[in-house]
Amino acid sequence: MRRSTPISGPAFLIAVYYFVVLGTFITLPSVFPQVNNLMPFGGIDALMANRSDTFEAIGTPIVYQEQFDEFKLVIAIIGTVLLMVPISWVYFITNRARKADVSFVQTIMVLPIVVAGIAVIVHNSIPLAFSLAGIVAAVRFRFSLDEPAHALYIFIAIIVGLGAGISSLEISMVTSVLFVVINLILWKLQYGTNLSSRFFAFLTGRGRDDDALE
Repeated sequence: MRRSTPISGPAFLIAVYYFVVLGTFITLPSVFPQVNNLMPFGGIDALMANRSDTFEAIGTPIVYQEQFDEFKLVIAIIGTVLLMVPISWVYFITNRARKADVSFVQTIMVLPIVVAGIAVIVHNSIPLAFSLAGIVAAVRFRFSLDEPAHALYIFIAIIVGLGAGISSLEISMVTSVLFVVINLILWKLQYGTNLSSRFFAFLTGRGRDDDALE
């Protein structure tokens, strides 16, 4: 999509999408009270409550204390997929290339699911966390990105997955919304593209004559 194309239509669609997703997660427990305990929210509060202000040596391995519920994980994973859909739309809108990298888009859609599963496995377990780090180092996983900006999508996918994995999907939702809004604003305003504009000329001391010399 060209920057000159009105962004109001896609922005409205994304806003409606977020409203429907958020409304679904809010109204679902009220309609079906039995699923209230399965909603992946509030996990960060439990982590903060268990935080210790003093350092103590670990004599025994820390294990996951909360009872695992596979249905809660399923809802969390569904939430990650729903939150990554508008992020993929932003990639399609702001992508400079004529064709989108299908492999990259599919990667950022599936990556939060993997991260959420990993977060559940290593949750509150230092030995498992170090074991996972050793496995990743042994595999020597490599992933090349065509553009540096693509790394942002990898990071947002990891954040969404981590939030779901620790049952704090609200953090994933807020991060997803802000990521989409800020990226669309920066893309539409072409922030930093024209350094010879009045504001950037004042900010950097750069004028049109400097651009002509390049």
